[in-house]
Amino acid sequence: MSYEDHDPYGMYKVTAGDLVGSERRHGPGPELMGADTLIGNDVYNGEGDDLGDIKEIMLDMRSGRVGYAVLSYGGFLGMADKLFAVPWSALKLDTENKRFTLNVSKDRLENAPGFDKDCWPNMADESWARDIHSYYGVKVYPAEPRD
Repeated sequence: MSYEDHDPYGMYKVTAGDLVGSERRHGPGPELMGADTLIGNDVYNGEGDDLGDIKEIMLDMRSGRVGYAVLSYGGFLGMADKLFAVPWSALKLDTENKRFTLNVSKDRLENAPGFDKDCWPNMADESWARDIHSYYGVKVYPAEPRD
């Protein structure tokens, strides 16, 4: 599924009048996108392997930033899926294919720290966050409390 498939408000709809050359003139994307339209989006790696889809987007309420995308991988028909908290900064939006890319091999994802839908980790724990960010090769953003 792509963000264009789950766009109830038409924010990504492009008509001929919206284009100037190859540039969009209307709508917020892809620099600013609706979180709900990203739920269910596919995630692939650079080799073209399907790594699953985004089940949830976790917001850091202290800083107002997106902290993690919860990625579902494996299982059959939603049963026995393994969940992974992937740092948002590890994902890149592929606007050509209307999906996300994550720079990990399928084997590395299968061995990543994951969790069951009935036993979520404490994502606010700083030690856990350092370990997850390190696993995916991205830096932890500094904690900046909102005013």
